[in-house]
Amino acid sequence: MTDAPLLQTPLAGWHEAHGGRMVEFAGWRMPVQYASIVDEHVATRTAVGMFDVSHMGRLAVTGPAAHGWLESLLTRRVADMDVGRVRYTLVSSTDDGGRILDDALVCREPDAADGSPRLSLVVNASNRERVVAWLRGRLPAAGVQLVDRTFETAMIAVQGPRAVAVVCGLCPADDATRIQSLRNYTATGAVVAGAAAAVGRTGYTGEDGVELVVEAAAAVRVWEAIHAAGVPHGLRACGLGARDTLRLEAGMPLYGHELLPDSDPFAIGLDLAVQLTRPDGSPREFPGADRFRRMQASPAARVRVGLVCTSKRPAREGSLVRCAGVDVGRVSSGSFCPTLGAAASMAVVDRAAAAPGAALEVVIRDSVQPARVVPLPFYTRPRG
Repeated sequence: MTDAPLLQTPLAGWHEAHGGRMVEFAGWRMPVQYASIVDEHVATRTAVGMFDVSHMGRLAVTGPAAHGWLESLLTRRVADMDVGRVRYTLVSSTDDGGRILDDALVCREPDAADGSPRLSLVVNASNRERVVAWLRGRLPAAGVQLVDRTFETAMIAVQGPRAVAVVCGLCPADDATRIQSLRNYTATGAVVAGAAAAVGRTGYTGEDGVELVVEAAAAVRVWEAIHAAGVPHGLRACGLGARDTLRLEAGMPLYGHELLPDSDPFAIGLDLAVQLTRPDGSPREFPGADRFRRMQASPAARVRVGLVCTSKRPAREGSLVRCAGVDVGRVSSGSFCPTLGAAASMAVVDRAAAAPGAALEVVIRDSVQPARVVPLPFYTRPRG
């Protein structure tokens, strides 16, 4: 425990002035909700939800050797990334046999004026300090610079079927066209509400939308402009509560829940984050690579599944999962899911109990509730 004061994002004052219920989260003072988590969730699924995600760590990696350095440290390939490409990756250490430090997004940004590469990483708030320390401990003597820009910038997620249109309405025409043409997991620079922004077609809700990084001094101006433009289209400011129910419905893992330091990424559906070979088929070497090769060769006894309960009472993290009275796993995340109209959970269970449609039970406090295995994600946004 620490007596250090909680960190605050550049938007903390706005949240307080507009009814945000502030709580401690990963050392930060953050809004968990404004009026209703359900209303914020539904607004994101049907119109626009706007989230302050400035607590997430934002790191800049630059210099002539930056590409090769990150290629040697991340589980996902970096060397073959085009400018504007964003990839989901894991950060694994050489300690304790290659334990997972965090999951992250890595982006290849436009090269610097001297032609050297520029990349950025977004990491979890709860892991930022240890990831930064781990990376700094592996910096070469020259050729790479690592800067933690978390406190110099703000990050805003605008999510939902009308999100891109709302943001593009605040951009010059050329910038709006570039944002509209972005594919998922790509990014571009743009001017949004008069401020320079890095804009990625990314998010953590299962909806279309963008995430913007702007200088801290411009955060309130950009936030208020998006809010004002979006309210006529159904926009709501959203807190951490709705962000969690949205990501649960979308089947997205959360570090500390579905993803743990000793997790097998192939067993929990994160095999896309681990690339053990180069494009030519030769092996890649990075911290933990040998451990992941062993995992890939020997499938784990337990896998991640989705569970839907007949009761609206949700099973929470740690709840036992049983099959015919025998313990077969544990819940990693659970909540009532507004889009489903039911309680749903993600759990890690024995492979023999993981078939879609399998009848299982979850132990919720002192009661046993029926549940069935369903494919993940629970929710997929409509296309077209």
